[in-house]
Amino acid sequence: MAKNKKTKIRLGVNIDHVATIRNARGGIHPDPVAAAILAQKSGADGITIHLREDRRHIRDEDLKRLKKEIKLPINLEMAATEEMLEIALKTKPNAVCIVPEKRQEVTTEGGLDVIKGEKTLRDMIKKIKSKKIRVSLFVDANETQIRKSKEIGADIVEIHTGEFCHKKGEKQKKEFLKIKECAELCERIGLECHAGHGLNYDTAKIIAKLPQIAELNIGHFLIGEAIFDGLGSVIKKMKKVIN
Repeated sequence: MAKNKKTKIRLGVNIDHVATIRNARGGIHPDPVAAAILAQKSGADGITIHLREDRRHIRDEDLKRLKKEIKLPINLEMAATEEMLEIALKTKPNAVCIVPEKRQEVTTEGGLDVIKGEKTLRDMIKKIKSKKIRVSLFVDANETQIRKSKEIGADIVEIHTGEFCHKKGEKQKKEFLKIKECAELCERIGLECHAGHGLNYDTAKIIAKLPQIAELNIGHFLIGEAIFDGLGSVIKKMKKVIN
């Protein structure tokens, strides 16, 4: 559903990289759950976490504590594996965003191949939705992938904005047009449209101009800027920028 002029874009704050810093030294500091509580106080609309198979940042205990200690919706990013499906069904986050995952990658490198993974994804979506959990698929700005996402039962697609953020000039304009066309397709076929990956103040402001975008999920940039300006201030600034 497209947002009207009175509807503000939701900001999902990804706290993974607070956990990355914690895990670099071990122990409990800095605490990603404390970051989520601060994000909640600072105007975030949701908390996003990616529970990776190798647990390189967020851990199982973090997810359990978040469920107990924050009131904001939790968006659980996860790979399409039986282990992650079991965790999602047990913990019941507000939403699950299924993402591609490679052990060797530094960060998520692109969107799901929904067509290639159709059978696995269709079965998984059915099980997750049976628990009243919303399902999002993280996809590139590709109309064929988005149509297939709708066909197999997704409620939401999150469009990968990494290519848009990394390019400049005419190449960036071309990527923006692809995102725009895909967002408009989402509206026509009844998919909620989110976007995320690599966004900063400047690029988020551009993507936020698309009326079909309901939510932006941003993590690495916010945590990085928090070193200089504080997490609360950075979240408030981003909220102002996108709305």
